[in-house]
Amino acid sequence: MGPLAAEDHLPLDFLEVAPENWIGVGGRYGREFRALAERFPIVLHGLSLDIGGPDALDVDLVRAVGELMREIRVPLYSEHLTYCAAQGHLYDLLPLPFTEEAVRHVAARVRQVQDILGAPIALENASYYAQPHRAMSEAEFIGAVIAESGCDLLLDVNNIYVNSINHGYDPQAFLRSLPLDRVRYIHIAGHYDEAEDLKVDTHGADVIDPVWSLLAEAYSLVGPLPTLLERDFNIPPLAQLLGEVAQVRALQAEAVTPLERRA
Repeated sequence: MGPLAAEDHLPLDFLEVAPENWIGVGGRYGREFRALAERFPIVLHGLSLDIGGPDALDVDLVRAVGELMREIRVPLYSEHLTYCAAQGHLYDLLPLPFTEEAVRHVAARVRQVQDILGAPIALENASYYAQPHRAMSEAEFIGAVIAESGCDLLLDVNNIYVNSINHGYDPQAFLRSLPLDRVRYIHIAGHYDEAEDLKVDTHGADVIDPVWSLLAEAYSLVGPLPTLLERDFNIPPLAQLLGEVAQVRALQAEAVTPLERRA
């Protein structure tokens, strides 16, 4: 389990794990994982639910996720507003068409998942690099899925920034157009600069200043909600990661919510 398993007093409020990596895991790794779950609250962030895909929903996966949630007392399961399978897993998170038909398709599948789990899930606004079809804006699509399904929003701030560069929109205006009253928690991460007008969401670099600024703007709109720092590779020493966690805390402490601004 790496350095987390060896540290007794880490300044962390919660951890996020992919349930696919831990369902059915026993032995030493399973024991260490469950020991971490005793020390820190854990949320589950899935990678393979394929909530927007054409294949039948993987009900066995959803039931296994529910069992893991009950076993280690997980308060929330989130996934990506994407698809990742078509006659088998594609091992990538691919963009959906922004259409009414896609809204109905995704919302029905979300409701099925929520019925099995007995609780709302959260969907993450995803990064994407090409758009298959657009009959409504991205923000309208996200809002329609959430309204029709009754799910919550996992707000990924870095994805907004990456998409704003790749697709040429104002990230703050996009942020304000989302159903912010449904945000459950927030993601922050780094990305790769492929070119001046092409950013790739990698979770493999430090968070940059414009993304920190957008996170501060998000806090001003929704308050200092729980925020996860994502780092999947090129992982630096733990002290450096905890420095970014401290920056998240500092922005949360400085957050001025709309209610405070009116006072």
